[in-house]
Amino acid sequence: MRFLVRLVVNAVALWLTTLIVSGVTVTPFGDGDTTAVVLTFLLVAFVFGLVNAVIGTIIRIVAFPLYVLTLGLISLIVNAVLLLIVAGISDAIGFGLQVESFGWGIVGAFVLAVFSWLIGLFVRPALNRPRP
Repeated sequence: MRFLVRLVVNAVALWLTTLIVSGVTVTPFGDGDTTAVVLTFLLVAFVFGLVNAVIGTIIRIVAFPLYVLTLGLISLIVNAVLLLIVAGISDAIGFGLQVESFGWGIVGAFVLAVFSWLIGLFVRPALNRPRP
């Protein structure tokens, strides 16, 4: 359940990011109807979650001294690199996330993180309620 909620949160945050950041876009597969667009955002959010979990963890472990040295500001660069990796995977598939440049990747990663955090503030209390 948590996985699906997190996937939807990331998909909505990615959608909001593409609305605000002009250098980050998502190209839907197929004819581009509403279902295709929603499924594309969910697929890109899934790929981003996988890349973040696997490659992001490795990068964060290796770059730990830089995190300490820069007081965490290197996370903007790391998240931009992860976003560009997802864009590369999407480009190989033929649809999905497109990032124009590394600068847009940094802006997109920052906006994506802020939206994920804000949406998570509202969703997290519902997930943590005790079950009857």
